[in-house]
Amino acid sequence: QVQLVESGGGLVQAGGSLRLSCAASGRTFSRYAMAWFRQAPGKEREFVAAISWSGGSTYYGDSVKGRFTTSRDNAKNTVYLQMNSLKPEDTAVYYCAADPFFFGRVGREYDYWGQGTQVTVSS
Repeated sequence: QVQLVESGGGLVQAGGSLRLSCAASGRTFSRYAMAWFRQAPGKEREFVAAISWSGGSTYYGDSVKGRFTTSRDNAKNTVYLQMNSLKPEDTAVYYCAADPFFFGRVGREYDYWGQGTQVTVSS
């Protein structure tokens, strides 16, 4: 099993940047594909980004493509989400997720989830 803890959320003005981190417990972090999802009040959970076990492949949701970048440091058991050119519509709770077998955009396929971190973008 793996435990995930997100950090780095906060309040930022539109056009600004934030970097989220997701730290994983355990010594087998490289065996998990990782992903980021977000959920705004009253809306369904939305796929943001995913990164493969080695970090060699990534996927992005259409709404964040070109603005967000995900990366991972397997030596530090951490995955990152760099968010640039933030917009008010990016306001949401951001979650990281992990799965040893699945790498993709479907949230229900990920077995492990963090508690989330709030990102608020003011206009």
